[in-house]
Amino acid sequence: MSSYDLLPDAVLRLDAERRIVEVNQAAVTLTGYPRELLVGQWCSLLEPRSKGGHPLLVDDWHPSASLRSVATLPEQEVTVVRGDGERVRVNAAGRYQRGEGGRLEGVVLSLRLAEARRHQSATGIEIVSTVSHELRSPLTSVKGYTSLLLNRWDRLRDDQKRMMLEQVNHDADRVTRLITELLDISRLESGRLVLRRQMVDLPELSRTVVEKVRMEYPDLDCVVDFPAAFPTVYADADKVVQVLTNLVENACKYASPIGMRVEGEMSEAVASVAVVDRGEGFPERDLARVFTKFFRRAETKPNGTGLGLWISRGLVEAHGGQLDVTSMPGEGSTFRFTLPLFAFEELHG
Repeated sequence: MSSYDLLPDAVLRLDAERRIVEVNQAAVTLTGYPRELLVGQWCSLLEPRSKGGHPLLVDDWHPSASLRSVATLPEQEVTVVRGDGERVRVNAAGRYQRGEGGRLEGVVLSLRLAEARRHQSATGIEIVSTVSHELRSPLTSVKGYTSLLLNRWDRLRDDQKRMMLEQVNHDADRVTRLITELLDISRLESGRLVLRRQMVDLPELSRTVVEKVRMEYPDLDCVVDFPAAFPTVYADADKVVQVLTNLVENACKYASPIGMRVEGEMSEAVASVAVVDRGEGFPERDLARVFTKFFRRAETKPNGTGLGLWISRGLVEAHGGQLDVTSMPGEGSTFRFTLPLFAFEELHG
């Protein structure tokens, strides 16, 4: 018996040519094929297709496979054809097996019927409902201030007009970010996120983000510290700004804007950015749930969708990086994300 047979989900191990070399009993049950017929076949036997109907793992690997630093295959909903011809929907995720120098040697895939996950995941209706609730406040503000400006323009002082316009601008930014989050959720879950990569200066981008957040939190006291000659990374600048803005804003809202640091580090293969705060930190029971959908600490009763950290991790992983948190109750937290240094060479080599 394979150790994979102890797992409840269907598991298939593919080699570098995308041939099936090992399966567990749950995979036999899910696919309807006997083990001896599955082993040795190319995965095209199951005709895997994306949610949009595009063939998967047939002519090539997922784009993330070309990044040596990427360890996981992003989860997405796919359809496969069973031995009896029935097409079924499954949630598929995987972990790449790499050899020396990051050379791809295969992947271990985990498949679970999509219906089995439905009770665990937030439905599209729940997500739309949550985001819609968050949209109501800024839209009410925009409507109120614009009506006031239109009706009383001649009676308002210049400083009052400026204050109202600044608030309208701020609320419009909030609406834009919420809509972007909603779109990112759909793209991340369906595997359709498109990154518009360019060479990004992380120190400069970090300073810009901190200055922008300081406009909303004037008491923000944050040191941006990067080593000299910090390398540029090949990434989607807008998505990196989205991740870093979310981390800095979360630290301001739920920890403390005082004594914050944004620190850069580099190793042989990755560049990392850490947001360090001096807040209350997270109890151990919450650390495992920080990056799940709709996570909100009961102690703080914060506003927000509870989706920002989940989206941020998805955006970082789409780049081939990782987003993690360490925390000590009473001493603060550190959110750190990494980006591969050689993405340009690996994607265009």
